Amino acid sequence: MGTDQVGSAVAPDGPGGRIAFVGSEWHGELVDRCHRAFLEEITRLGIEREGVDSFRVPGAFEIPLHAKRLAVTGRYAAVVGCALVVDGGIYRHEFVADAVVGGLMRVQLDTDVPVLSAVLTPHHFHDHADHAAFFAAHLARKGTEAAQACARTLTGLASLPTRAA
Repeated sequence: MGTDQVGSAVAPDGPGGRIAFVGSEWHGELVDRCHRAFLEEITRLGIEREGVDSFRVPGAFEIPLHAKRLAVTGRYAAVVGCALVVDGGIYRHEFVADAVVGGLMRVQLDTDVPVLSAVLTPHHFHDHADHAAFFAAHLARKGTEAAQACARTLTGLASLPTRAA
């Protein structure tokens, strides 16, 4: 199955047919690159932009709770979280990233709604033009990949047998 095959897994007008994109405001200009690329690719894959609701949270740590609240509404077929967690020199950013990604996995398993992660933790990040340009391009690529993974996951799940009532 190619990445262009979305199938009927997402019906933007139907119940549970929307996609939620939750992005961090921290390094928002970089997260915006991921968001734009996600929207462009999801549209290319045949899912209307109007079927994607976008939300902003202060930082990466807030994404799992928002993802859970969105997932349990029954309105969303999938939730995507996006953030850039960098070493601020005060704390170990790996712990934050691990908590966020682990939280997203728990939301997915607890709610049975796919939760995809574009939460990135660069080993070295410095807020200067060269790194900003590199990570802007990298996050754009991750947005495209997240859209492809979302579409493929929804298609794959739609082809699985459902649990008997």
